[in-house]
Amino acid sequence: MPFTEEQAAAQVQDRLISIASTVHDYETQRLKTEQQVETIQKAHDKINQEGRLTPYNQQKLMSLYMASINDAAAEEETLRNMLIKIREIREICNERRLQVRSIGNRESFHRGAMMLMLQTSAQTLPLYVGKPNTKPPPLCGAIPPDPNYIAKPGDMVAAFVKKTESPTQEDNWMLAEVVLYNVISKKYEVDDIDEEQQNCRFVLSRSRIVPLPLMRANPETDPDALFPPGTLVMALYPTTTCFYKAIVNQPPLSCLDDYEVVFEDNSCANGYSIPYNVAQRYGGRVEKPKNEISRKEYIYLVTCEKTLRQIKTSSDYGELLVSKH
Repeated sequence: MPFTEEQAAAQVQDRLISIASTVHDYETQRLKTEQQVETIQKAHDKINQEGRLTPYNQQKLMSLYMASINDAAAEEETLRNMLIKIREIREICNERRLQVRSIGNRESFHRGAMMLMLQTSAQTLPLYVGKPNTKPPPLCGAIPPDPNYIAKPGDMVAAFVKKTESPTQEDNWMLAEVVLYNVISKKYEVDDIDEEQQNCRFVLSRSRIVPLPLMRANPETDPDALFPPGTLVMALYPTTTCFYKAIVNQPPLSCLDDYEVVFEDNSCANGYSIPYNVAQRYGGRVEKPKNEISRKEYIYLVTCEKTLRQIKTSSDYGELLVSKH
């Protein structure tokens, strides 16, 4: 639904007021839950002092636990409602931005501001918080999209642009934003996110578009939704808007962490760069060519590289050799 600037601002304001009110309600719920937990602890202390569990105390504990479970469920529901409001605000702002862009008023950023914008976009990508015994949905972390998935206008994608189409005269996987998808031609129109390039709009087939994650995966609750070490991925090279092949050195350890990856680099002795951090938003799986090294070979190369670094930084070669034997 199209919004005028005033309507969009009013819609956002209404949701912000709702969120502020809900925060106060949540604080009341949280204090109530804490009191229930304290009551349960006191009941346990009393039972321990008496040295026995009477039917009355057993029934009382059951009632307290059930009340605490219900309070916790109410807290969860309140938090999820706030997340829904936040998502709606993001959607309204994005829709308004696309409307303004459709009439030719595209945002303009200098290089430093654009890099900061990409970093902020990665950090604020919604974190998937699933309910117990539920699996992360497609495009959460490393979970691939459904085969028939169509990226929506405003979504970030990796787009393959051939050198005959690119102003840089090179084949590139670039960071792009979806403008539209033509269901008849089955092609995307996308804009290169780097506005310093000329001819930044491209018409590309679906096979040359890779949708990027819409949600971050939490390593503590959904580790299987992350690329494991040794996985060949396509990752955004730091301070650029282009994707290159890389191997995952270490996945995120917390929901705030990035991947640690090493990029293919022919100028390095082992063919790989030093480790770099890449956000979940800017990484995707690629099919492994037959001439690529295996995960076992990669681990061997990393081990050799670490040993060489240790030798170079050691002031006593003899001490190092003794420690190895």
